[in-house]
Amino acid sequence: MRILALSLLVPVAICAAAADQPAPAGGPVGTTPSPIQTTAKVSLAPAAGSSVKGDLTLANQGTAVSIRGEITGLAPGKEHGFHVHEIGQCSLPDFQSAGEHFNPTKDSHGGPNSQARHLGDIPNIKADESGRARVDISVKGATLVDKDGAPTQILGKALVVHAMPDDYKTQPSGDSGSRIACGVIR
Repeated sequence: MRILALSLLVPVAICAAAADQPAPAGGPVGTTPSPIQTTAKVSLAPAAGSSVKGDLTLANQGTAVSIRGEITGLAPGKEHGFHVHEIGQCSLPDFQSAGEHFNPTKDSHGGPNSQARHLGDIPNIKADESGRARVDISVKGATLVDKDGAPTQILGKALVVHAMPDDYKTQPSGDSGSRIACGVIR
């Protein structure tokens, strides 16, 4: 009888000791924390009447997001406005569905190095003589995804290529002309 009573108490003692232990970081016992997405892709599609397209990779870089890749079908030898837009929707024919430049701080439009600027104000891209642009830029102050849900997150927003260069001063969008390509950051 004593052996039976002891054998019943041991599992209870073990369960009670386990209940006193804190759950591991990242959630309840038996779960793993979901990882923060550190890279994303964008496939740029052309607007109606455009042949601009491209594939880009984005990556978190501390307090910035890098954008790298290649865009083709641009006006040879010309600069083109290139922006993060507030809505991750690229509906034909003109991509107006992407909304305005991404601007969580409600600042005025400016250049990529201006103190006051839209977060979506990034450097123009320049095509070579064949209409191809190699992209290697950094979006300062942006995060791809932030574990705390910061308003600077650009995952799910749109990248838009414009027909003309951004002058970095005309309000509200730099007078960069029509939207000739668009892709959602995924």
